[in-house]
Amino acid sequence: MEATTYNYKVVRQFAIMTVVWGIVGMLVGLILASQLIWPDLTFGIEWLSYGRLRPLHTNAVIFAFGGSAMFAVSYYIVQRTCQVRLWAEKLAEFTFWGWTAVIVLAAVTLPLGITTSKEYAELEWPIDLLITVVWVSYALVFFGTIIKRKTKHIYVSNWFFGAYILVIALLHLVNSAELPWILGGSTSAWYKSYSAYAGVQDAMVQWWYGHNAVGFFLTTAFLGMMYYFIPKQAGRPIYSYRLSVVHFWSLNFIYMWAGPHHLQYTALPDWAQSLGMVFSLMLLAPSWGGMMNGIMTLSGAWHKLRTDPILKFMVTALSFYGMSTFEGPMMSIKTVNALSHYTEWTIGHVHSGALGWVAMITIGSMYYLIPRLFGRESMYSTKLIEWHFWFSTIGVVLYIASMWIAGVAQGLMWRAANPDGTLTYSFAQVVATMHPFYGIRLAGGALFFGGMLMMAYNVWQTVRAGRVVNDAPIPQAVHA
Repeated sequence: MEATTYNYKVVRQFAIMTVVWGIVGMLVGLILASQLIWPDLTFGIEWLSYGRLRPLHTNAVIFAFGGSAMFAVSYYIVQRTCQVRLWAEKLAEFTFWGWTAVIVLAAVTLPLGITTSKEYAELEWPIDLLITVVWVSYALVFFGTIIKRKTKHIYVSNWFFGAYILVIALLHLVNSAELPWILGGSTSAWYKSYSAYAGVQDAMVQWWYGHNAVGFFLTTAFLGMMYYFIPKQAGRPIYSYRLSVVHFWSLNFIYMWAGPHHLQYTALPDWAQSLGMVFSLMLLAPSWGGMMNGIMTLSGAWHKLRTDPILKFMVTALSFYGMSTFEGPMMSIKTVNALSHYTEWTIGHVHSGALGWVAMITIGSMYYLIPRLFGRESMYSTKLIEWHFWFSTIGVVLYIASMWIAGVAQGLMWRAANPDGTLTYSFAQVVATMHPFYGIRLAGGALFFGGMLMMAYNVWQTVRAGRVVNDAPIPQAVHA
């Protein structure tokens, strides 16, 4: 018998956990920012040391918060735009519990120091295997739903989701190729492993992965989110559907080649560094094309920005996306990179994308989505959303501006030399210069975290007053 309703259960589970993991990940980030000002905050406990908590923070924000958001919206959008119920619902349910297990295992192992030491791919081989099983299940559910769609057309958001699912699978399989110690006869630390690569090859594979994890997990996937929720919230069609298709193909082709810009002035061959720089500069065109496409979607609806804080979140996110995708190519230029690399400027750049783009488009989309999953027309308090928006915006600006200034100062102080060739500034002097900027960063992070607490309260009240909607009817007419 053909299904007549959508499945919102798994969407609801992932949506709620998006808020939960967002608070957890940002709280850890706040602790880390505090430790840079007051190092004694580790209390001498190794599990609370900066080196243990930093990968926990990045994994919690990227894969727990961002990953849960992407599972939620991709499952929601693929059903709505294909006008069919999710294929293999038990498998979809498994992806929720499997992904949650991955996150919990990461939260246990990373503070214990069990890590591969590969950035954004720190989890050891037993967890890598679980990630693989969950991701294959996710792909089967998503593409299975696409195959059985009732609509002839595949909406552009689903193209972005499909690309991110396939590319992340490729990145994970290649970069996480490793030899477990237990296969070499060691049983003392059976969960440990050796990378399949060594030396500069390992670095190249790692940053091919690292750059494209940002490019596909945190960019392509969230562009799919943007292309659905901004038109829905604005009540306007995409400004140029043709441009969205050009955006998709050009972004996917160029992004894969830009990873070497993370390894400027290293042992990587110079031609590979230059190749990464060239493709990074090329990325500016499709990135800004997509940003303008999203912003111009508001043509005829600009007046809504005065009264709609959800739309404010989405448009501000696009502005930060444009800022980050200009800054990234600029920082890949070798002369600029010579100043910026290894400085706080890089941290500011990362967070203009992670907080300004990823978090804000996610927050706006969750504010659109959650009421519809719980039988309400809107969130519990629009005023709280407005406050959340200003807390987030001011917090991001404080964060990234302080890190930009600190980073440029840091780079200039490192390269300053006396006439006799000795360094002008000692390491301690550079650290002392950074201290006030770390305080401003902490204030910005605290504001952003405060906004997340407001969101949690707003979501809690919305859920309490609403009703669970598991069986929204599938319309007969084409309507997303």
